[in-house]
Amino acid sequence: MTEIRSEKGVQSGSSTVEEPTGWVGWILFAGVMLILVGSFQMIAGFVALFNDHVYLVPSRDLAVSVSYTGWGWAQIILGLLAILGGYGIMVGQMWARIYAVIYASIAAIVNLAFISAYPIWMTLMITIDVLVIWAVTVHGREVKM
Repeated sequence: MTEIRSEKGVQSGSSTVEEPTGWVGWILFAGVMLILVGSFQMIAGFVALFNDHVYLVPSRDLAVSVSYTGWGWAQIILGLLAILGGYGIMVGQMWARIYAVIYASIAAIVNLAFISAYPIWMTLMITIDVLVIWAVTVHGREVKM
């Protein structure tokens, strides 16, 4: 059979198989970052549950009126959901791309609400959330199944 290489992929006979581009790495990055962020958020949640003295302000001085115990459970749940979404992105699932954008948006807003408790950490988490949104929305179709 004859193979014809083009910009869109390899054409073999009557079908064209799309070759992955270099942007697939950004999707892998987004998936790994979601898993990493999820792990970090779970750690932050356990810290909030078991040792809330590490935070810079008492819970009554936060922008949102919630205890560190409530915030800890929210972080643990968000972390578990991020890990699931990261796996879905790495295997090329469309639902995971949509989910990742929604998740990262919510996580960024939640982290912004608690930025006074741990400013450097929350700023880092928001930055990673924005990078995940960018990678998935701009280059997500590169690995769709």
